[in-house]
Amino acid sequence: MKEGLFQTDIKEIPLIKRGKVRDIYDLEDKLLIVATDRISAFDVVLPTPIPDKGRILTLMSLFWFDFLKDIVDNHLITANVDEFPEVLQSYKNILYQRSMIVHKAKVIPVECIVRGYITGSAMKEYLKTGKVCEITLPSGLKEADKLPEPIFTPSTKAEIGEHDINITFEEMCKIVGKETAEILKELSLKIYKKAAEYAESKGIIIADTKFEFGILDGKIILIDEVLTPDSSRFWPKDEYEPGKPQKSFDKQFIRDWLKANWKKGETPPSIPPEIVKKTKEKYLEALYRLTGKTL
Repeated sequence: MKEGLFQTDIKEIPLIKRGKVRDIYDLEDKLLIVATDRISAFDVVLPTPIPDKGRILTLMSLFWFDFLKDIVDNHLITANVDEFPEVLQSYKNILYQRSMIVHKAKVIPVECIVRGYITGSAMKEYLKTGKVCEITLPSGLKEADKLPEPIFTPSTKAEIGEHDINITFEEMCKIVGKETAEILKELSLKIYKKAAEYAESKGIIIADTKFEFGILDGKIILIDEVLTPDSSRFWPKDEYEPGKPQKSFDKQFIRDWLKANWKKGETPPSIPPEIVKKTKEKYLEALYRLTGKTL
């Protein structure tokens, strides 16, 4: 398997930031966002890329931006490399299917997480307190149970190497203001419900996901990526069985391998070729099921 794109090096325009997955460049009043093949887990970027992962994430985000535009506007201007500025035309082969030119928005500094099923950090908190982010849940829930209604559980936005911290809605109100918090909660739940219903018709359960929003010209818009295997837990509907961890189309596969092969705090190991291959296959299957597209 060929190596994936670990990072971009576009010298003609300023690099603003290298995130866990994306490289972001400054185009004055716009941004160029490039999704690399880097993969992160447990708040660290792993040394082995997943070939074509950035293309899969970009194609999936483009699908969802279009699918959700009746609910919320987004930051996309174009993903067609032929429409990119002249300065980027020599990079078309690198940028194809893995880049977007977007509006510069003021980023709202919270992660908007919606959970339709209980797993992960929410399950740990529930077992201790019976609550998630101060939301009281029914007693007796098992791992991967569907919740009576999806819940909104925001978190802080952490830098690379740091961990997002779950916060209550009241704490979110203090960070962004009550009116903005209410709008974000309503939008997040509405987006999740529409997407989850569609995904289920394609054989995928969206257990939980996170959204990011920004403000452009005084209006709240959807930014970054949306409903990808990096930002969501995708489970195969036909194999769903509550009471135990689920098979998935997301990076849970990598997390499980790391748990067995890596001690936190140490340098993360290279990912073996067979794990890389299986991870790519899971991402590709999610892309195909949800969008009908392949690479």
